Amino acid sequence: MIMSSSLEKEKSSFGIQSLLTSQNLVYLGIAWGVISLLFFLLFSISVPGEESPFWYLVGTYILELIPFLTAAILCFRNWRSPQIASGRNVWLGIGLGTICWFVGGLLFGWWELYLKLEPDVSPADLFYIFFYLFVSWGMILAVIPRRLNLEIWQWLTVAGIALAGIALAIWVFISTPEVAEEANILIPSSDIEQVQAAVEPKAILVQASSTASPTTETAAVSEHEPPSWALALDKTLQPLGKYVNLFYIVGDVFLLVIASTLLLAFWGGRFAQSWRMIAAAAFSLYISDMWFKYAEASSVQYESGGLLEVFFVFSGVLFAIGALLEYDVSSRSRRAGRRRS
Repeated sequence: MIMSSSLEKEKSSFGIQSLLTSQNLVYLGIAWGVISLLFFLLFSISVPGEESPFWYLVGTYILELIPFLTAAILCFRNWRSPQIASGRNVWLGIGLGTICWFVGGLLFGWWELYLKLEPDVSPADLFYIFFYLFVSWGMILAVIPRRLNLEIWQWLTVAGIALAGIALAIWVFISTPEVAEEANILIPSSDIEQVQAAVEPKAILVQASSTASPTTETAAVSEHEPPSWALALDKTLQPLGKYVNLFYIVGDVFLLVIASTLLLAFWGGRFAQSWRMIAAAAFSLYISDMWFKYAEASSVQYESGGLLEVFFVFSGVLFAIGALLEYDVSSRSRRAGRRRS
């Protein structure tokens, strides 16, 4: 009986391992990206004047965070493996970065969906900042041991990507001032007084109608009002919004440039596929983050879950696929070396 049960456990574990091959996991990642794209295409456009449904917003967080958690697990597996050719600490940095993104996404979802706050800065931004620091550290470690003997066209490509990324980032940062500050600067005080004079009668009518049913209004407000500590923290962090956004823009451009450099450095080599995925992940993150920062700053009625935020999902999927391909190529290279010896 003991022998049969142990054999059954070995067979079941072998069956699971045969299903969780690198090839099948890559197919699963591609399927996850396609399903995410369909989900965003079908449900991201809401009725004008109405907010996106709660289930849709929860779905966007699930689709985004699971790939980043998976990428962190796979990167940590690469870090623990002594046969990784590009360096274990490279994947330690990327793994720490992706797990920070996962934790930051959980905090941001709790801040937005549960507390009903839409802040410029939240506690989640601390983890997002560490994501950029850790991933940049990992990519720099991948560049340092290698001699970048790039050809002229490769250097020109890197320079072109850098200039285009910096130009777009500067345009996003400069052309989207805060709405309140822009209104205070551009609107003359006389016009503001005229607007206030026209709005005051309507405000009196609204106040009169609101006093007619104080109980129901008070109950509705108290039901959706965030706790006092969250409001106080939001007020404390609000002045940091401009500097945090600037850090994100600089971080996106840096990741884009260094990922492009790594892609060209590994061009045509055995490990080119994995770094193509990492470069594509950085590019997807750049697209989604630029769109998020632009839409958040330029539109008063912007909500999470816009169509281009699907690139956040693509970024997590591509980080995971890159880690898978790196582990698979390193394992096959080690086995081939042993057979030749």
